[in-house]
Amino acid sequence: MNQGFTVWLTGLSGAGKSTIAERLGPELTARGRTVEVLDGDEVRTHLSKGLGFSREDRDINIGRISFVASLLVKHGAAVITAAISPYALARAEARQRIGSEQFVEVYVRCSLNELTRRDVKGLYAKAIAGELQHFTGVSDPYEAPENPDVVVDSELEAVEESVTKILAELERRGYIEAGAAVAS
Repeated sequence: MNQGFTVWLTGLSGAGKSTIAERLGPELTARGRTVEVLDGDEVRTHLSKGLGFSREDRDINIGRISFVASLLVKHGAAVITAAISPYALARAEARQRIGSEQFVEVYVRCSLNELTRRDVKGLYAKAIAGELQHFTGVSDPYEAPENPDVVVDSELEAVEESVTKILAELERRGYIEAGAAVAS
């Protein structure tokens, strides 16, 4: 049970990646794991400050996240990343860097209509109106995973259901022992 691993949450802005990470972390801690969360917004503030939103800058950001995750995994940590990570190639490179067996790709799916409805800052509306450039899923591409290890649908599922799906995959892989139901 000391094998490190990374749960790589990918999906559009506002899909629920950070919320899932916030709920998943304590569940893993309760099962005896040392947990580190690498949230995309926090990484951009502290580790990738100054990077923009070009494809090159986004890839550099994902490269930095995967580098840190790989170091933590080598030391037995359970790492949770919550980053849009829009490009399939950058996610494949992250999987390779961390190790394919230690990489659990979770696609946090949510429709653009629902994301626009949820968006209290109005960023999707601005992007759709052309007022905001380089917005993933609107004016910049998001390459959804073709074969993710887990798919959760934040539009149709409660957070607890999504966390339960991820925990089941981690149990299946032997990273955690079967535990109690997810607390709501």
